[in-house]
Amino acid sequence: MGEALQAALTERYDALSTSLRDRVISFVLAAFDSLGNYRDSDAATFLERVLPTVLATQQRMGQITDAYLSAMISDMLGTATAAAGVELPEALRGVEPAEVYHRPFVTAYTALSQGKSYAEALSEARTRLLSITETDMQLARTHAARQSMERGGVKFFRRALRGPGNCALCTIASTQRYRVQNLMPIHPGCNCKPEPIIGNKDPGQVIDEALLREAHAAVAKEVGASDAGGRAPDYREVIITREHGEYGPLLAVRRHEFTGPDDVPSP
Repeated sequence: MGEALQAALTERYDALSTSLRDRVISFVLAAFDSLGNYRDSDAATFLERVLPTVLATQQRMGQITDAYLSAMISDMLGTATAAAGVELPEALRGVEPAEVYHRPFVTAYTALSQGKSYAEALSEARTRLLSITETDMQLARTHAARQSMERGGVKFFRRALRGPGNCALCTIASTQRYRVQNLMPIHPGCNCKPEPIIGNKDPGQVIDEALLREAHAAVAKEVGASDAGGRAPDYREVIITREHGEYGPLLAVRRHEFTGPDDVPSP
């Protein structure tokens, strides 16, 4: 079928994954907003209500990602390989979900202890909850994608930009190729998706020169310097991948510091 089928598969997957992501975010935020107060007893009620849905949605995201990539790889290779399923742990971050989803309450308590208003504390907590939920859905996607592509014999992939707008980190990263054995680097709020590159030959680090040139031009407007050869500024020295203690590979700006694997306490 070629490009027509692949375009249809992509459109369907994008619609399903976006709907799934949006619905679980709406559910989690509504559950948080409906709490009478935000003491420990309310936190326990919140966790009991939302965790089953969050965990089920992570598994569903894994299933549709596997189905999408299996169909894409099958069409690209001209084979008839069905999705075989993926195995996603509940603790995608290596931390128990109950601990992760209790963190917005800690954020609220901390804000109140700093003298912030009740409204400000809840706003900060809600923002953190949104980030946590978005990131967990993306982690489910990237973990499933790695399993599916490895099973399909794919060696390299690219990150496909999705959504009405994409940040500079994702735009520049989308011009690069990645190896399948590595999780796709993400950042909180990221909605890119892995897209297989068929073939055993390494296509090289930069796979979209035109988009990279556009990124250079856009950065030049902000910093007053650019170079189509990628040396002034050298984006490899600016936009990098750090290993985050929970997310795994994380897109970052070099000057930013993040928690590393050794900073996460053992259970």
